[in-house]
Amino acid sequence: MKLLRRGKVKDIYDLENGNILLHFSDRISAFDIKMTTPIPKKGEVLCKFGEFWFNSLDTSHHMIELQDKDKMIAKNMDMIPIECIVRGYFYGSLLERYNKETIHCIFPNTVEPVTAAKLIEPIFDPTTKSEEHDKPITESEVVSSRLLSKKEFDYLKETSITLYKKMSIIADRAGFIIADVKFEFGREPKTGEILLGDSLGPDEYRLWLRSDYLPGNIQESYDKQLLRDWLIKIGFKNKIDRFAEEGKKPDPPILSPELVDKLSNRYVVAYEKITGRKL
Repeated sequence: MKLLRRGKVKDIYDLENGNILLHFSDRISAFDIKMTTPIPKKGEVLCKFGEFWFNSLDTSHHMIELQDKDKMIAKNMDMIPIECIVRGYFYGSLLERYNKETIHCIFPNTVEPVTAAKLIEPIFDPTTKSEEHDKPITESEVVSSRLLSKKEFDYLKETSITLYKKMSIIADRAGFIIADVKFEFGREPKTGEILLGDSLGPDEYRLWLRSDYLPGNIQESYDKQLLRDWLIKIGFKNKIDRFAEEGKKPDPPILSPELVDKLSNRYVVAYEKITGRKL
């Protein structure tokens, strides 16, 4: 078994039979910085959440089976270098970018945008795929650079929005709102079929309790947004920005036991409520 890649939170191994093994670790990252403090049970939650969504969404995917509590055997694919992000709410980087660029059709002209407001319809907002920093990319940029054909781009756009809507219905039944989600797709080497890949868990979507949802406010999240908010509060996000000007990254802070416990608990609660299973 050969290590192919050690990512921010997953290790990927070549099983040398056409399949790969994804090991979901307890590592956590934010703002493209890997934290050194692990989050107990996080890897298990992400692995089992991935299994739940792949089995629930009625779409072609790369998962074959789980192994142990935090490992997944999957088909080895040629991954498409685009992160297919769907946004259903005015939040996160969409809110940050709103005043800097033209983003059409998310609000009627007569409506003043409100933080965390639900969009008229979910929007497809793809980015580049990078270990360093993902950047928004347009349809014309994707097609002109030959990353995808126009037909393939339209397929990923339609499929991503459809999957987001399915996930939203399932989450809503459990009392949650999925504000946005990131999908990744790949091509099956022999057939060229495009399959849903990577994983689907609280590292790939922003999750809010519906009972706590209040437009105009910062929302309480049941994902790693809790970590992002803490890093902003202690000034570490500003430090990241300062270092970025010199092409550097700062060393991560040590996470407090209280924050670690809170993060771990929220991952577990989200999994158990949405899937109806005990971890």
